[in-house]
Amino acid sequence: MGKNLAQKIIEQHLVKGEMKPGSEIAIKIDQTLTQDATGTMAYLQFEAMGIPKVKTELSVSYVDHNTLQTGFENADDHRFLRTVASKYGIYFSRPGNGICHQVHLERFAVPGKTLLGSDSHTPTAGGMGMLAIGAGGLDVAAAMAGNPFYLTMPKILCIKLTGKRSPWVSAKDVILEILRRLTVKGGVGKIIEYAGEGVKDLSVPERATITNMGAELGATTSIFPSDEITLQFLKAQKRESSWTPLSADPDAEYDEVIEINLSELEPLAAKPHSPDAVDTIGNIGPIKVDQVAIGSCTNASYTDLMRVAAILKGKKVHRETELVISPGSRQVMEMLARNGALADMIAAGARILETTCGPCIGMGQAPPSDSVSVRTFNRNFKGRCGTASAGVYLTSPETAAATALNGVLTDPRELGEFIEIEMPDTFLIDDSMIIPPSEESEKVEIIRGPNIKPIPIREELPHTLSGTTLLKVGDNITTDDIMPAGAKILPLRSNIPAIAEYVFSNIDPDFAKRAKENKGGFIIGGINYGQGSSREHAAMAPMYLGIKAVIAKSFARIHKANLVNFGIIPLTFIAEEDYQRLEQGDELIIENIKEQLYGEKITIKNLTKGFSFEVTHDLTPRLIEIILKGGLLNYIKSKNK
Repeated sequence: MGKNLAQKIIEQHLVKGEMKPGSEIAIKIDQTLTQDATGTMAYLQFEAMGIPKVKTELSVSYVDHNTLQTGFENADDHRFLRTVASKYGIYFSRPGNGICHQVHLERFAVPGKTLLGSDSHTPTAGGMGMLAIGAGGLDVAAAMAGNPFYLTMPKILCIKLTGKRSPWVSAKDVILEILRRLTVKGGVGKIIEYAGEGVKDLSVPERATITNMGAELGATTSIFPSDEITLQFLKAQKRESSWTPLSADPDAEYDEVIEINLSELEPLAAKPHSPDAVDTIGNIGPIKVDQVAIGSCTNASYTDLMRVAAILKGKKVHRETELVISPGSRQVMEMLARNGALADMIAAGARILETTCGPCIGMGQAPPSDSVSVRTFNRNFKGRCGTASAGVYLTSPETAAATALNGVLTDPRELGEFIEIEMPDTFLIDDSMIIPPSEESEKVEIIRGPNIKPIPIREELPHTLSGTTLLKVGDNITTDDIMPAGAKILPLRSNIPAIAEYVFSNIDPDFAKRAKENKGGFIIGGINYGQGSSREHAAMAPMYLGIKAVIAKSFARIHKANLVNFGIIPLTFIAEEDYQRLEQGDELIIENIKEQLYGEKITIKNLTKGFSFEVTHDLTPRLIEIILKGGLLNYIKSKNK
């Protein structure tokens, strides 16, 4: 029996375990990436491990999230990240060089290698045949220290692409169709591998759009083969030496196969407030649109924006619609500037933003109250844009550009003849804003601003856990719900006591106060608790507030791992009725928790209502030991003694 592509790469990097779905494995990590919203904590954690230099083949620190400098905090973080990178053997991508996923695809991604990134959209590099996985910052710090990355061996879902896209149907429409079919939890516990003749219809940036939004499916990662199209892209980036042909064996088997005929697709949009609320542009109708935002790590490549510029050329943005555009990298921005496309966008009335994440994470360009914003981004969770009453629709760049011109949601097929954009034979190569580490690391002084606070550390697990049910929430709670982003909160990422004040603030503004008054307690959740961003602050800040366990119907992969990393026990309901019976304010107690963790079930007593109920978990002995130690950092320190 032949192997599929994911199995081949995992097998080459396997350190521990067997490739049986559901069993724990450990893989060697070749490359890591961080961004500034997660990187500060990751590097503080790396420092705490006492390792003099990263042990990966390549590690890159990007600044692309917190670039809006309304105070000293973000600038101080950037300086800290630059000096840490210089000292510990890490490349530093300066502010303005671009979004981590776009730049990594352009300059560093290598087919067949493994990449671990402290950002949930790290699988973008799967568009080039990398096994690229998003994780919490502490897992990335551990990988930089030379430790393998542990995960549950996923099932492999093959999405077989057939046919060829019709004019004005984009790669974004492909992944939106997959989200429509599978939903935001349809990829949980799976690697999505793309195959079939339809793969040849997609360029590397288009493949990257699809693997990027595999994160919205809850997938561990997504991956495309490395073929002649991959080689063409690498040649244009003057990196053809990095190319390796990679594909599944002809007789490869998969746990599941889904077929999508590209020729049957049409332009789509994800409606508020979930990436899987997908419908056709025609069915949604010509709703009035107040704002259009084009960019993000999903759709800000050279070819994306060249087509946008061609659509806008000689026309004007609708008088009642605002258009903002953020190129994905400095390479893209400069090429657009040199060939005149940038001028065409500006002449049409577009506002050009920095080459950063920007509006995608609520860092500026919040839309008006009760408005509609059409965005080429990957997430449209309620309030993520910075305006709780706004409705965000996710579309392709082509749909977004057509919408900006007409002022209403517009099917791009109404534009007429399709505009072909060729991939350039050679991209503009200038890596001067990627700073290599110092060759005299012992002379580098790490500079810390006053907002950079020490990492909070949890003590070892006690024998009994007791406390109040501080909050009960429903299904698909996101990490944005738990730990909001945006221009107000993101600058506090290096200061856990300060950022902890905002935990669940969009759901319950009194949560942090209540948690402190009760000296911590429990959180009750529904299905897919913790979906979305990899931000470990959504576990670290609750840990600081004394959260002892989260009891949910099910968990998103990265957040569950982050909970364990910071000593919070993720427990799963066995019976639906137990979730229904619990209420905020109930006093719970778990006796003999250390012993109970090694059993199949754990008994929890509800002292308020006078009943007991059972929950379960799927923690391996290694994860249980991490919980017992109070988190991964304590666990690693104990192993290094």
